[in-house]
Amino acid sequence: MSSPGDVPSEILDRLRPLCRRLPEAYEEPAWIGLRWRIRTRTFAHVYMPDTQRYPFYARQPGAGEAPTVMTFRAPADDLLGLVSGGFPFFQAEWGHNVVCVLLGDHTDWTEIAELITDSYREMAPKFLAARVAERS
Repeated sequence: MSSPGDVPSEILDRLRPLCRRLPEAYEEPAWIGLRWRIRTRTFAHVYMPDTQRYPFYARQPGAGEAPTVMTFRAPADDLLGLVSGGFPFFQAEWGHNVVCVLLGDHTDWTEIAELITDSYREMAPKFLAARVAERS
């Protein structure tokens, strides 16, 4: 199992401002890695899975020895488009709308910001989601 410190600091330095700008969002350690939540619902989770224990991650193109993975919720309209394109996206083995993205040097951080915002909107109470929509 990884700890928050296992996620590369350059990845956390990019994710933290994207998540913290969302109303009432907060960061906390998860069972593996770090997650960002709105109330009790997770809208982004970053971690480095043990590919020996969870070979699912090792089978992903470009995963390498120590992949950094972020999971998020995707609106139904976007889910298929994201995962059908392949690397760096794939559908998680759990949840009907959970997408995984492999993070690294190839990451488009503008796209990640949009995906995190959409995930927040999926998980936040309607009045908070509307506040984000108003600012966009």
